[in-house]
Amino acid sequence: MALLCGSAVRTGRGGSGGDVHGGGDAVRTAGLPARCRLVRSLRALVVGDAFGAAVDAVPRTEGRTLPPGRWEWTDDSEMAYSIAGELAEHHHVEQDSLVRRFAERHDARRGYGRGTTDLLRRIRGGAHWRLAASESFGGRGSWGNGAAMRVAPLGAWFASDPGATTSQAALSAEVTHSHAEAIAVAAATAAVSGPDTEPAEFLGEVATVVRGGPVRDRILRTGRMTGEPANAVAAAVGNGAETRALDTVPFAIWCAATHLADFREAMWTAASVGGDRDTICAMVGGIIGNTAEIPERWWAHCEPPPPWTILP
Repeated sequence: MALLCGSAVRTGRGGSGGDVHGGGDAVRTAGLPARCRLVRSLRALVVGDAFGAAVDAVPRTEGRTLPPGRWEWTDDSEMAYSIAGELAEHHHVEQDSLVRRFAERHDARRGYGRGTTDLLRRIRGGAHWRLAASESFGGRGSWGNGAAMRVAPLGAWFASDPGATTSQAALSAEVTHSHAEAIAVAAATAAVSGPDTEPAEFLGEVATVVRGGPVRDRILRTGRMTGEPANAVAAAVGNGAETRALDTVPFAIWCAATHLADFREAMWTAASVGGDRDTICAMVGGIIGNTAEIPERWWAHCEPPPPWTILP
């Protein structure tokens, strides 16, 4: 398959069912155009999402045997595809345009949460997104992980402008998630588009994006756990089982920070703790898409992109 912006997929050898781990394959993409960074992050997010969803059907992950058959992507990818299309067309977030993409392309079979499905149906029915989002969850707004799960490609697009990264991430979150917690973690996720730093430094930089509160506290806590096993970190900060932003993003960022150059290891580590596997794997993939190569066999397992995506 021809790829945009150079290869984001690494050819490797492995058995028919297993996955041979050959170590990390660091890449340098800082000088790439925004569209290229966007494509790399989006592709890695989709592979992570589809892999995580496929692994959910596997009782154990210790053997690290790739799930057989075609891996279908979920709502995480469907919404990320829309964000990528929005940026490719407008070069920034036009909120009315973005939420229209979400609503028109919403496929309930992709595993959307009930709150998001109800919200997008209301918008398709004529409700304004700002009112609909603010009325969610008894007027508190959604604090789920949906805004964070789709935002990494936006962070890759704006990687050279940290201020724009956080402000545009907030705009992308607000159309469906009006709760401050959900907006904060979306901004934090976007801010980590793959800088090549030490894990503790990486996590400390992320924490500065979030101004206080439990999200920042949990991210800082993971910064003190860079040498700990994944299960211990997940036990401390969550594994997405609650589908809440606070319960999902800190572990995903820790996993990305500690495996910036190794896609395989990042994915298997993310999947090993259970919980919301497809969402955590999607976030990790999107974050490291510009520092790690995707194994070719993994991309080959994935369901093809939708016809309206910017991916080839």
